[in-house]
Formats: sequence, C-alpha cells, structure tokens
Amino acid sequence: MPRGSYQVNTSIIWAQRRSVRGGGFVGNVIGTRYVWRERLTSLAVTAACRSRGSKMALRMVCSSVLRAGTDLAVNNVRTFRNSARVCRWTPPLGPMPNDEVESENLESLEKYRSYTRYLKKAEEEKNTSVWWKTYRKHVEDRDPEHGAERVNIGLPRYRTSRIAEVRERRQIVKDNKRNIALEQATRLRTFKIPLDRVQEGWERSSGPFQIQRLADHYGVFRDLFPKAFFLPHVSLGISYGQENSHRVHYGNCLTPTDASLAPQVGFEAEEGSLWTLLLTCPDEHLLDNEAEYVHWLVGNIPGGKVQSGQELCGYLPPFPAKGTGFHRYVFVLFQQQGLVDFSEDARTSPCHSLTDRTFKTVDFYRKHQDSMTPAGLGFFQSQWDESVTNTFHNTLDMKEPVFEFVRPPVYHPPQVKFPHRQPLRYLDRYREGKEHTYGIY
Repeated sequence: MPRGSYQVNTSIIWAQRRSVRGGGFVGNVIGTRYVWRERLTSLAVTAACRSRGSKMALRMVCSSVLRAGTDLAVNNVRTFRNSARVCRWTPPLGPMPNDEVESENLESLEKYRSYTRYLKKAEEEKNTSVWWKTYRKHVEDRDPEHGAERVNIGLPRYRTSRIAEVRERRQIVKDNKRNIALEQATRLRTFKIPLDRVQEGWERSSGPFQIQRLADHYGVFRDLFPKAFFLPHVSLGISYGQENSHRVHYGNCLTPTDASLAPQVGFEAEEGSLWTLLLTCPDEHLLDNEAEYVHWLVGNIPGGKVQSGQELCGYLPPFPAKGTGFHRYVFVLFQQQGLVDFSEDARTSPCHSLTDRTFKTVDFYRKHQDSMTPAGLGFFQSQWDESVTNTFHNTLDMKEPVFEFVRPPVYHPPQVKFPHRQPLRYLDRYREGKEHTYGIY
C-alpha cells in the first residue's frame, strides 16, 4: 500500500422502502455489516485504497455512495458512516492452555526435578476435562472403540524389587573392575561381548514389552484377540530349514519355499508342564475376511518337546494368493493348566480341505480359556512365489486364485477440431484401430 494511505471498509447504502403516513418513500442509510454491495461502490473503494492521499480517498468514497444512493431512489441521506477495518476476535469459551504461565518470568515456574513428578502431573492434565475438542475426541467420534481399554489375558508378570536389581548391577560393575583380564582385553580391543547373554538379559527385562509393541504395530492382537493382549514371557525359538538357516523373529520376511516344511520349535519349560502351539494366518482366507486358516496345531506338548505333542492339525505350508501382497503367519504358544481334551478340535490327517482348516483363534481361546493361557508369540510375513502354485494344485487340489487390479479405462476429453497449443501426439488419443498412447500430452 502506498505511503500515507489507509484501508477503509465502508458500509454501503441499504435502501429500505417504507410507507409512512401521507405516502412517499423515505430512504434510510443504515451502517450494517450484512449489505448488498454495488459494483460501482466496490470499484470506488478499491480505487480509493490505492490512492496516495487520505482526503482523496474519502472524497471518492463519498461521491460513489451518493451516486449509488441516487440510483436507488434515496432522496434523503440522513447519515453516513466510514469505519476503519477492525478485526473482532471471538473470546474463547474458557481458559486457554498455559494461561496461568507468565511468559516474561519463566524462572519463577516450579521445576519437576524428577520424571515421576512430571508423569504424575501429565496424568492429571490428561484426565482434566477441557472445553475444546481434543484429538482424542475427534478420533473417538469416528471410531468409538479407538483407545478402549484392553484386557490382559496373559500370564502375570513377577518383577523383582528395584533395590535387588540395583545391588546386583553394582556388584557386577565391581567384579568387572577387579577383573584384570577383562581390563587388558578392553585396552587391546580384543574383548568380545557374548551375544547369548545379551539376548538372555533382553528377554528377561524389556523384551516382552517390545514384542508386544511390535505385535500391536502389525495388528496381531487386533485380529487374533480383539480387545485383548498379552505379554509374551516365554521366548520362542523357531527356525526353518535343515541347518536352521531361516529363523522366525517378529515380522521378518520368509518365502513360502523357505517355510515348505514344518519348523523346529524350541522354548524353555519346566518338567511336567503342558503346552499348545498354534500357527495361523489372519490374512489368507479366500471367502471370509474375519476367518483364518490354521496351518499347524499341536496340543498337550510335554515340557518343550513339540515332537512329543498331540498333533491336532498337520502342517500346511503358506499359500498367499498371487496379487494379495504380504500375509502374516503367527505362532502362538499357550500354557496349559493340565491335560486338555482336544477331540473337538482335531482334524483328519492329512487335512487338505480349506473348509476344515477354517479357524478363529479367539473362539478357540474362549473354548479353552479356563485351562490355557497365551504365553509366547512369534510371527513372520510371506508373499507369493512359485511354490504356492504347487501347493494349490498338488496339495489342496484346486485351481490357484489370482488377484489383479482392474484399471479403469483412460479418460480422454472430446476431440477438438482445432486443438490450440497441443503437440502432434494429441491426435494419437483419437486414432481408430490402434491402442491409445498414455504419455504426457
């Protein structure tokens, strides 16, 4: 805007015809925000705002308003009011966040001094009701089950006292400082960290919580145990191949060829304990999105010897259909309270019928929830390869389903007789008897 000028927001004339005693019309010039704007007046105001002098701006506005009033048959102009543009903010419905904090004197704020106090204060603020709509409320309106409290159906976690952990750690540090060979290996950079001990310590401390978060990330609990979860306290060692070359971790990728034979499964268990091992796929069912296909089910496993258990359903290799992407294959280990009768869950051997292999983990758990508890977890991902075709044709004795994306036909606007500023390839769109070109025109 030029120097010396200001912006003006004028209230345009609103002619209101009103019959009075004795006849005639009286025009009332009313300053209001909701008015009908004449084109002539808006042009005049724009020109006035662009002018350099404020007096000239007011003269042009007044003359344009008077002319507009004459065109609208307004005889008596009683009042006219110019007002500068004023931004009116609607006051908030309540106190704003951090309204009590003085930004000029931040040193006077109370320090938390510990993470526990900060966490306690954050929980209080989280549970405090506010007048504005938070992100959580927006999500809950769209999905009422989002953020709902889930039930822990796993084994209870027995944690040692914090004081005992600190004492044990200090003792280990003292022993390492007194170890001359350890110090010499560290100085010569020949010290090797035993990864087995690191893995064992991770499984005892934060391993179950990280596995649970990984399972939540991949939607394992959401699809197998709706509104429930568990901490996998028992670590599963699952590997495919003769030399255990393909291990199952938590979401790694294996091909159906790698998992063509039954895996070797191992876990630590007490003598006399009984277990159940399940392998299922929540993404593989061809007819029902809510159902699964059970690939392996072994019950009443004594100790950690899976080969000695009762095989309720024989092993079936993964068969993700072509065009459906990656599928999740989940191993779930249940700890039994005692010997369980699985006569209703047993399948004929060999079981090559997908109808008989239709399965739901949540229904299986509800049937036996009084006698078993989920304790271990492991899963991998797999997508189609050539071995899936062999599984469908030879093992399942059925045609292989193939899923493809059906692309809609390319839209071409009606042809113009004289295409202006179009390349020569423009005519290829409408060439008869040949395929259209889909490049950039």
